Amino acid sequence: MKRIILIVFLILFAPNTFAQEEIELDISEQIKQDTILEEDAPFLESEVEATKIPDLTHEKFFDRLTQNTKNLYKLQIDNIDVPSSLYKETFTHKFEKGPLESVHIWNAVQMNMGTTIPEDGNVTNIFKVGLINNMIDGTFKGGKEHFRIMTDPTPQNDRQFMQNLFQDLYIATDRIPHHRILVGNSRPAVGYEGAQSSYTLPFINRSQIARHFGTVRKAGVRVIGNYSFMDYDIGGYSSGTYFREFLPGVEFDGRVDFKPLAKTNGKYGKLTVSGTLAAGSRDSSFVVAGAYVGYEYKKLWVKAEYAHANGSNGATGFSNKKRQGWNATVGYRINKKLELLARYDEFDPDTTIGRNNQREYTAGINWYIKGQALKLILNYIFCQNSSMPDSHRILIGTQIII
Repeated sequence: MKRIILIVFLILFAPNTFAQEEIELDISEQIKQDTILEEDAPFLESEVEATKIPDLTHEKFFDRLTQNTKNLYKLQIDNIDVPSSLYKETFTHKFEKGPLESVHIWNAVQMNMGTTIPEDGNVTNIFKVGLINNMIDGTFKGGKEHFRIMTDPTPQNDRQFMQNLFQDLYIATDRIPHHRILVGNSRPAVGYEGAQSSYTLPFINRSQIARHFGTVRKAGVRVIGNYSFMDYDIGGYSSGTYFREFLPGVEFDGRVDFKPLAKTNGKYGKLTVSGTLAAGSRDSSFVVAGAYVGYEYKKLWVKAEYAHANGSNGATGFSNKKRQGWNATVGYRINKKLELLARYDEFDPDTTIGRNNQREYTAGINWYIKGQALKLILNYIFCQNSSMPDSHRILIGTQIII
């Protein structure tokens, strides 16, 4: 059954994967990190070993499809904290000459089908392409400098094609121990889930505070630190987002994570306590402050996050409203493939107006067929609004990373 599902996914979502010309590639870098909040790993330990791929130029398409499918069937990916690729070995190339040491090309696609059932209206069904990300990750000679080019051609209602096309566009250095410094366009650390990779989210939709205050790209200089008991991600940015304006203002975005159980080897679980601040000026000044706590123990994990905004500059655009919200999520991994989730999410879109809170009750199931590289998602959401009719939503989503 799993082999059939793999074949269907590959035919539907990766038709060009098996039609490549002759390539000689290497084994890609092995990512080792406890928690990854970005699409890229801030701290990498490269273990690149040259391996030649047999000449497949003259093989028939379906012969190659069958062989690659057999290899994928045997592939085991148990770590879901980091995004993995089905073809990370195939699409990583190591250079013998020139300024580059290696280049990894990978792609991610998310799609979902949603059914909305208002309590006083008509049922609607919508198919949505959540994202199409095309990424080039490169490492320069010496392994200390890196770059990323990530494009997203997914159609957007509020942004022009070229404004949305380039998402991550930066160069980074790891020359300072325990640090990575980024210069360019990236996703700043506004909130915990607001900065989390789209490929490792527990639900199809982000929490309401993440959707309004975070999950947005900005250009600037960023410093990421990683220590046993503390991590931090701080930076100065242009307050313009998605290349819509050059420099309408400046802002500071930062988050500090404390890990008090870091030296207990998991005996008492894993605890993370965080604080977030985003402040700056665009059309006017804005400040977003937040707090997060997360705990993991064996198969169980619990997360909660709160944020208050006196103006904000997130993915939904600049706002001068006073807003706040909080959410709590609990998850349990039945086994390496199946995970059960539940979340309560409350948001006040304007604290100066009474009885307008928006509440979402979400239950979900994640099936990690091949870790985050190939998964199925089922979410049920009950939307309870103080100022409008309630509704029910059922979302079925897919994710494939090649």
